[in-house]
Amino acid sequence: MKTDLAEYYEAIDHTWPAANRWNAGAWIVRDGAGGGKRVSAATLARPSSVFDLRQAESEMSGIQQDPLFMVREGEAVLDAHLEEAGYEIVDPVNIYAAPVGSMARDTPPRLSAFDLWPPLAIQDEIWAEGGIGLARLEIMHRAEGPKTALFGRHEGRPAATGFIAIHNGIAMIHALEVLSAFRRQGVGRNLTRHAALWAQNHSASTIAVLCTTANLAANALYRSMGYSRQGGYHYRALKKGAR
Repeated sequence: MKTDLAEYYEAIDHTWPAANRWNAGAWIVRDGAGGGKRVSAATLARPSSVFDLRQAESEMSGIQQDPLFMVREGEAVLDAHLEEAGYEIVDPVNIYAAPVGSMARDTPPRLSAFDLWPPLAIQDEIWAEGGIGLARLEIMHRAEGPKTALFGRHEGRPAATGFIAIHNGIAMIHALEVLSAFRRQGVGRNLTRHAALWAQNHSASTIAVLCTTANLAANALYRSMGYSRQGGYHYRALKKGAR
């Protein structure tokens, strides 16, 4: 299993890619094209205590994007600087991972989970119900390398969907969505098990998933399955009235 946290951050960037990204001084700036914080946040290009915050803000303003930063573990200087500049913490995220081999031992019940690409219309509908719209679907389509959509059923009915892609041996699960009527019935667990089987069949060594710290149920699920926290990150956005 991967142990270098930087490899997980790199896998996030490649398996859930921004519409465009470029270097500007000390920064990597991303054009998210409306696809949410993960593809819109600026990050430091490398660990550093020297950076020009205004430069990143100007680059984001130039593409009509609100200033947003992703702060990764080990970036305490950046975090403190953003706090002083009026940025507040938003959506802390845990990165969980496990060896593919151990996760692929338990197969889900027959006909409970599938993988297919491109996704079916019903999967788009399930994502939409969970707030995952067209801009995020476009992220899945532009991801390169091995990828697939996950489709879960419960008692013969469509119940869940997700997306998984591989970069440098890490199979990263994104956008896992279970319909509200089927939650707490093992649907998410079955779909995650199937994701591990797919990852194994595509030569990944590690399977990983992202989970906001506020999602207590999902955090508990991944820990109960044997996933361990590898690290995390949070965003910082301007407080209202800060400037």
